[in-house]
Amino acid sequence: MEHGNRTALVTGGARGLGTEICRQLAHRGLRVLVAARKREAAEEVCRGIGPAAVPLALDVTSAASVAEAVREALGRFGTIDVLVNNAGLSVDASRTALELDEDTLRTTLDTNLVGAWRLAEAVVPGMARGGYGRVVNVTSSYGSLALMDSGRRPAYRISKTALNALTRMLAAELAGTGVLVNAADPGWTRSGMGGSAAPRGPEEGADTPVWLATLPEGDGTTGGLFAERKPLPW
Repeated sequence: MEHGNRTALVTGGARGLGTEICRQLAHRGLRVLVAARKREAAEEVCRGIGPAAVPLALDVTSAASVAEAVREALGRFGTIDVLVNNAGLSVDASRTALELDEDTLRTTLDTNLVGAWRLAEAVVPGMARGGYGRVVNVTSSYGSLALMDSGRRPAYRISKTALNALTRMLAAELAGTGVLVNAADPGWTRSGMGGSAAPRGPEEGADTPVWLATLPEGDGTTGGLFAERKPLPW
């Protein structure tokens, strides 16, 4: 099946890296659901991308919002074939592991981990029934146990480590179903989170997530962590 018959849902699609992922997926012929907390922000992005992009109001921290958004998408298009869990936040840049308050930890986990989990629970069973799916969890090398060398950004690091574990669990659970689940590290990218000093533009940062989101049928790449299309250690 050509990409043009596929529908992708990208969370955090209304700015920065998420917008570029949406743009590149649309360029490859997918119908793209640009998901954002405010529909108006998603609509603005869609106007810039063109008719292949469709706005979707979705707050990953709300189970009710996730359920309603997925119902809307499935009611309109029938399937969601690609899920890019891109929505994320980092609000603990100045903290260490011994300085972190519990509220910051909970807030970070609810978006970066639980939000992605909510979307997977809502979307992936339909992928498995259809025999095709691509799930990309946008993560960071900050979450790699093998590469971890600092206690800075503790909530962010822990959330991405946990997201990496979820990636592995889902990949194992879905083995043989046609659903591939991988994690992508976009690198330090200029965006609302990465800031203007980051060395990589959104176009570069989006490349690996888009590559994993469009792996061809017959490709068995699953359960991996990738940066610049190359494996990273967990």
